[in-house]
Amino acid sequence: MKLRSRSLLFNIVATVAVCGACSTAQRMQNAVSAATAIMYNVTGTPIGTAQIWQEKSGLVHVEIASISLPGGTHGIHFHEVAKCEGSTTPSFSTAGAHYNPMGKQHGLQNPNGPHAGDNPNIVIPATGVGSVAFTTDRVTLTPGTTSLFDADGSSLVIHANADDQVTNPSGNSGGRIACGVVRALP
Repeated sequence: MKLRSRSLLFNIVATVAVCGACSTAQRMQNAVSAATAIMYNVTGTPIGTAQIWQEKSGLVHVEIASISLPGGTHGIHFHEVAKCEGSTTPSFSTAGAHYNPMGKQHGLQNPNGPHAGDNPNIVIPATGVGSVAFTTDRVTLTPGTTSLFDADGSSLVIHANADDQVTNPSGNSGGRIACGVVRALP
């Protein structure tokens, strides 16, 4: 029965992602590079799909049409390794630290920051299903110093709590509750 429930949940997430991807695909037409990240919770269940693309100007967009998470505010960051193992202790520790090729301190409001992988908090409604969208100019999907596609790749990680945007190393954002490896699209 558990396998059937997991399969049903995956089909629902996939259907919602495909529907959301239609409008995302229209916005991605002018992208110079694109990627995706299937987001998994700590039990290995897929809970959403991130569409990531870079404009010619260098601005990177991240959009998740539908994701299933506990309601509330959560920190979301790019991490330095393309590896998401939920069974590790602590969960998803294989993703490494926040992506920080410039050696900055953590937080969008930190005068000595931010990490390249720092992003605004996301808010999930009490129903537990929400959408996520933000942009960043601190990472790229093209070759260079801040490329998410460096030698060990990158992942997108969602934390249990809000990021205070100042405190090192992760803004007191709590445990890692979701993770997806950032993979280039052809």
